[in-house]
Amino acid sequence: MIPMLDIKRELNLIGDEVREAVESSIKETRFILGPNVEAFEKEAADYLGVKYAVGVASGTDALHLALRALGVEEGDEVITVPFTFIATAEAILYCNARPVFVDVDRETMNMDVKQLEEKITEKTKVIIPVHLFGNPANMDEILDIAKRHNVKVLDDCAQSFGAVYKGKRVGSFADASAFSFFPSKNLGCYGDGGLVTTNDEEVYKNLKALRNHGSFVRYYHEMLGFNSRLDDIQAAILRVKLKYIDKFNEDRRNVADKYINSLKGIVDIQKENSDGTHVYHQFTIVSDKRDKIIENLKEHEIASAIYYPVPVHLQKSFERFGYKKGDFPVSEYLSKKVVSLPMNPFLEDEEVDVIIEVVKDSVNE
Repeated sequence: MIPMLDIKRELNLIGDEVREAVESSIKETRFILGPNVEAFEKEAADYLGVKYAVGVASGTDALHLALRALGVEEGDEVITVPFTFIATAEAILYCNARPVFVDVDRETMNMDVKQLEEKITEKTKVIIPVHLFGNPANMDEILDIAKRHNVKVLDDCAQSFGAVYKGKRVGSFADASAFSFFPSKNLGCYGDGGLVTTNDEEVYKNLKALRNHGSFVRYYHEMLGFNSRLDDIQAAILRVKLKYIDKFNEDRRNVADKYINSLKGIVDIQKENSDGTHVYHQFTIVSDKRDKIIENLKEHEIASAIYYPVPVHLQKSFERFGYKKGDFPVSEYLSKKVVSLPMNPFLEDEEVDVIIEVVKDSVNE
């Protein structure tokens, strides 16, 4: 079996360090906002090139709390894309704001910036671009539009830890940036976890209070907050894995190069931003033969996944906003044609070769 992700192989490489870090955290017995959380926040901020980082309980919470820290309230509008994981848009609803969608570019699968400005109204508070599958979005253009309209930007970096855009780490450009440490992510813990980064001291202070019941001072609660704190044990694991992120991302890119060189012209492949460095959280292809590819991969005990079979605007939980089929044709097209192949730093050349041959044979049947 060739899985999408192989944490067992990861543990073969770094398992001893992880176990030592977990045992150290347990012996310290400071499980909530303990020393590893503080240390990881500093190390992550240094790596990403930002002033502040705040650990939270999940990537979804990172988006939600960041929106609140940026001042999003009931009646506001937040612009994002419909071709993304549901959490990107869920976070908007948690603030009682209205999601406004911009379709994605067919090649990069990121926000089609040409369509962005026309969606901005006097109610627009925040724009959320997504660096989908680890492919950096066109941040300069998005930030320029946002600045002209006095709108904040929160980029969804859940799938892009370590990605680079114009020489800087993704997560260092916007008013705030949200990361996920779900186990499948490029930098993933062994449970749930998230992070918000910012260079704005006020946003930083509000985030620290929001994650801890709205408290700036213990037992004094100045705002409605939440219980959303990165676990010390998970932070300890992330500190170990952060040391390997560049190597693991480079290994992912090497796997992606093999896929691209062999499948170019046979299937469509997500196009890498020419100003960025894709870190391939997922390697996603587009094909009319998707069902046959999935069927044949399964026959060869090779995993695959569809990210995402239903765009957000067509999800039942969003039907009250009145979006319908045809509103965002590129997102709807991609949802019917995409499939992601196994992608992780531990894939062996022979495994990649087998996957490529199965895809080729499927398309040629």
